[in-house]
Amino acid sequence: MGHIIAVANQKGGVGKTTTAVNLAASLAATRRRVLLIDLDPQSNATTGCGVNKHKLRTSMADVLLDEAPLADVIRRLDFDQASFDIAPTSGDLTTAEVRLVTEFGREHRLKKALEPVVDKYDYIFVDCPPALNLLTVNALSAAHGVLIPMQCEYFALEGLSALTETIRRIRETVNPRLKVEGILRTLYDPRSNLTSDVSGQLIMHFKDQVYRTVIPRNVRLAEAPSHGSPVLVYDRASRGALAYLALAGEVIRREQAAVPEAAAS
Repeated sequence: MGHIIAVANQKGGVGKTTTAVNLAASLAATRRRVLLIDLDPQSNATTGCGVNKHKLRTSMADVLLDEAPLADVIRRLDFDQASFDIAPTSGDLTTAEVRLVTEFGREHRLKKALEPVVDKYDYIFVDCPPALNLLTVNALSAAHGVLIPMQCEYFALEGLSALTETIRRIRETVNPRLKVEGILRTLYDPRSNLTSDVSGQLIMHFKDQVYRTVIPRNVRLAEAPSHGSPVLVYDRASRGALAYLALAGEVIRREQAAVPEAAAS
């Protein structure tokens, strides 16, 4: 059964989509079966993977409105040594969210749509919008865990507190299995005293939930989306690509360590 991970942060500009795309590609490079779901109306994960959102016949909007099965929306991305699947989206997702407000079971549409395909994948990533809206609630309702990318800034700490409270509420109401998968430090600049200070606070308060891997500020990482590919494909030797490969290894090790613990409990 695929491990479903929502990549979420209520604050924008923290590397959320960058993480969803590049972690998906890095895990695919380790021969894992990966699906990336774009649930952000901005469609950045879709375009960042080289998919033209203006030419989509069906998208995640159709899936959430029960107008198309997820299998019909999924398409294969045949990148060299990092092939994975994507369920793309377009601006129609905003309209779909408005229509969903009055629908029964609106917060479980994604979970229901995933049921026929979840066993086909090892990892399923859901790129969420930078807001706590119905789309994000759908992702959190369907997910096993939440991966939280964040910059090491004080305002980001406030946003993290709000997000962890949201996760707690979702766990208590619609998804008791939901947990924090990990906190990822992005746009990391080790030369900054502020970065070091906030990073230290994160580790002190969240301990092992903070990934050891950090994602540095990297020009090649920023350039890759404009070429329609993950950084692993655009420049495999770049610091950004190596960081996401390291993160993929850490994600795999954490999951492998969790299996014996779950069996013991």
